[in-house]
Amino acid sequence: MNVFYDHFSRHAHGAGLKAHSTHYCPGCGHGVAHRDLADVIEELGVQDRTVLISPVGCSVFAYYYFDVGNSQAAHGRAPAVALGHKLAHPEAVVISYQGDGDLASIGLAETISIAQLGLPITVIFINNAIYGMTGGQLAPTSLIGQRTTTSPDGRIAAMGQPLKMAELIAQLDGPVYVERVALFSARERVKARKAIRKAITNQVEGRGYSFIEIIAECPTHLKMTPQDAEEWVRTKMEPVFPLGVKKDLTVEPWFKRGAPSFEPEAVLGMSGAEPLADDAERTAADWPDHLPARDIAIKLAGAGGDGAQTAALLLTRAAIAQGFDATSIPSYGPESRGGTSYADVHIAAQEVLDPAAPAPHVLIAFNAPSLAKFGPAVPAGGIILYDSTVVLEPPEIASDRRVIPVPFTQIAKDLGRPMVKNVVALGALQAALNLLPADSVLATLRHVLKDKSGLLPLNELAFAAGLAAVEPMAVC
Repeated sequence: MNVFYDHFSRHAHGAGLKAHSTHYCPGCGHGVAHRDLADVIEELGVQDRTVLISPVGCSVFAYYYFDVGNSQAAHGRAPAVALGHKLAHPEAVVISYQGDGDLASIGLAETISIAQLGLPITVIFINNAIYGMTGGQLAPTSLIGQRTTTSPDGRIAAMGQPLKMAELIAQLDGPVYVERVALFSARERVKARKAIRKAITNQVEGRGYSFIEIIAECPTHLKMTPQDAEEWVRTKMEPVFPLGVKKDLTVEPWFKRGAPSFEPEAVLGMSGAEPLADDAERTAADWPDHLPARDIAIKLAGAGGDGAQTAALLLTRAAIAQGFDATSIPSYGPESRGGTSYADVHIAAQEVLDPAAPAPHVLIAFNAPSLAKFGPAVPAGGIILYDSTVVLEPPEIASDRRVIPVPFTQIAKDLGRPMVKNVVALGALQAALNLLPADSVLATLRHVLKDKSGLLPLNELAFAAGLAAVEPMAVC
């Protein structure tokens, strides 16, 4: 199987010539590094166990290209996310793919601390001496004299010397293999691929942490042709960042960690903790006995601006006010508005042990992509509420799920303000699930809007309209 997707859905919805091109500029080193990384993953036969961590930066859309597991990390936090994946799934091949602004600036603390732990993960560090994605600002690796948008007269000593990450990481006790490679010639590209292969092999064999620094071209911000950019890297960058192996230890495989348990009872047993006493002060009755579990997972998903995050927080606060344990975990796409946005909500009788909701009991989908993406993950007996105003042709969903079309947007428009469609959705959820008393959700609304009392009547109407739009059903 090809490690790259056949079509890149980011461009032209996976159709036409653009569906076969990346977002990288002509001559950008990321494209070459992507190719080599994909080839090595395929050569080693680890595609089905690879998890790629792509943080903020030019590599932010790597998940559109690599047909492997992927986690999007906050700026600089990729090593910490990689560590979590490795500990949760020891058999996974975890690759943290980062740029210089991400790894060597905001993420420097995570970079060093995770490297010192020495657990077998692989870090691919693209050093192009510039903040490429955000406008060409000075990076920790920018050269003395290099002109950037934030050093228009050139970097001077008072701005600090370029940070040599490979040498820095090699001094730590944790890493077993550190090498700096380049892409400016065929010979160097062969060396780069060999280094990537060795780093991932170290992980596959459980030998330890590997760090590959790749000095790469950014023709756009260097304002050069791709050929001139390659020459600049060779003549200007390489003297400052000398190529070669900085550390290479021969160690026996040692990482043989068993997979952790994710069963709540087992987790509590391993921790030596007794089940929590159900002694929280409640304003409502005990956990509803019509629900099949004492921990309900709810996913609210839509586009940025649909209000999924706000609705999730309202639901979480209302549950906490009832004396239940509740969590809300937001997830945003790279785009600030219009991209994917969803929130995972857990409400538990005693304690939420895992805030994620990969298989939610209830899905609230505000648009068609969210319904198509998350609908199949709802288990048998679950509930799917979707906005029938905008989802005109819902995908086929198994008949053992309760699927409820509700025109969230149209109801909100009829009330005079489309933005309250998320509160309409909460009313519909209340009717469909009957998890919390309706008064508790309204009380939370009143508390949140105490400084905007003029909006309260409209939101109360929106909640009531959503409640009336769904035939109540006590058992999910």
